[in-house]
Amino acid sequence: MTDESPSNAQAYSVSELAFALKRTLEDAYGFVRLRGELSKVTNHASGHVYLTIKDDKAALDGVVWKGGVRGLSVRPEQGLEVIVTGRITTFPAGSRYQIVIESMEAAGVGALLAQLERLKAKLAAEGLFEASRKQRLPSMPSVVGVITSPTGAVIRDILHRIRDRWPCRVIVWPVVVQGDAAAGQVAAAVRGFNAMTQGGPVPRPDILIVARGGGSVEDLWAFNDEALARTVAESTIPLISAVGHETDTTLIDFVSDRRAPTPTAAAEMATPVLSELKALTADYDRRLATAGGRLIEDRRGRLTGAARGLPRPADLLAMAGQRLDYAASHLTMGLRRNVDLQAGRLTRIAAPLRPAMLQRRTEQLGERLNAVNLRFNGTIGRRFETEATRLEAIGKLLQTLNPRRPPRPGFVLVTRADGSLTPNGAALGAGETVNLMFEDVTRQAVIEGGSGAVPPAPAAKPVAKKPLSPPAGQGDLF
Repeated sequence: MTDESPSNAQAYSVSELAFALKRTLEDAYGFVRLRGELSKVTNHASGHVYLTIKDDKAALDGVVWKGGVRGLSVRPEQGLEVIVTGRITTFPAGSRYQIVIESMEAAGVGALLAQLERLKAKLAAEGLFEASRKQRLPSMPSVVGVITSPTGAVIRDILHRIRDRWPCRVIVWPVVVQGDAAAGQVAAAVRGFNAMTQGGPVPRPDILIVARGGGSVEDLWAFNDEALARTVAESTIPLISAVGHETDTTLIDFVSDRRAPTPTAAAEMATPVLSELKALTADYDRRLATAGGRLIEDRRGRLTGAARGLPRPADLLAMAGQRLDYAASHLTMGLRRNVDLQAGRLTRIAAPLRPAMLQRRTEQLGERLNAVNLRFNGTIGRRFETEATRLEAIGKLLQTLNPRRPPRPGFVLVTRADGSLTPNGAALGAGETVNLMFEDVTRQAVIEGGSGAVPPAPAAKPVAKKPLSPPAGQGDLF
């Protein structure tokens, strides 16, 4: 055996050594089943989950790639004891080794229950368990939706129980009720029923039942899923949870509107009993008739008792009839006395009204009327004559003063072509046409010569006339 000098040893690069160690670990530990407690659980934005698995003496980093997170049977949480399966590898950039987790399960029932308690506390803090948010179940549903396995005894029990109690339509949404896919299928069924519309090809249920038979904690674990619990809490259709037996409790029991101890009990909660309703209706009808009869008898007795304290109708009418007879007899006598009284007054008034007196009075008034007429006619006649004379005199005066009256013989009325009067000869110009109006005819003439004035001929001395005096009481018009 010969010793080799260190100077002759092969020099590895850091990357070569790191990847050589990576291959060695992956070859030696290609499949590892590891048990421990989870800590430092980080859900990265990329979808990967980074965590640490530890016990009381050591710790090992782990990672769950994005594609494997959905297939995990439990949700990684701080402090949860689990059993994981994966392979050991290294992270060359950090000189660390880690386990790539492919599956994860809770390490015993105690770990599952601890995880359930933590999830219950979280949802309770959000108010999803409050009684105020739970919906009231319909009293007489026409359509019942059932979410369960189509091949188990549960669906047969529910259908048989509903058929015996209440005639309604049952719509079954088939799902698996155990395993990794159960929670997702049940949540999809709840959302699918809620998405139905009234009047659609498939009628929308009035109530939902989520049912499963009994089993172990692991068998019922799908109904403790947080996403399923939130979907049940958001359902607008009232929902009854009937998972397991009476002693079994799952997370959806707390968020559902009603929990049933068994699937058969859920069918009884969802539907009434038709025969009981008929019997109840008949009982109500009988009680209503009995109460109505008692009420009528009670009113009849009260009326009879009240009638005893009232006077008889015959007595009331007899007294009123007596008063009427008395008033009628006095009315006849009073009318007769009134007629006699008015007849006496008429006789006294008519006594002075004799025909001779009326005739004499008429003659006196006629004479007075004739005298008044004579005086009126004489005064008015003379006034009319006086006024007619005055009017005639005024008419003559107007005719005399009218400048457009026909001229007297020997006189001519000169007007311009437009019909206006000529005040004097000086106003007429040479060549101007004028109208000459004689007594019998009108001619036209043209002015010749200058505008020299011709001395007027001596005018005859006017004869003074006595002006007409207006009648008495009449004013002068001029």
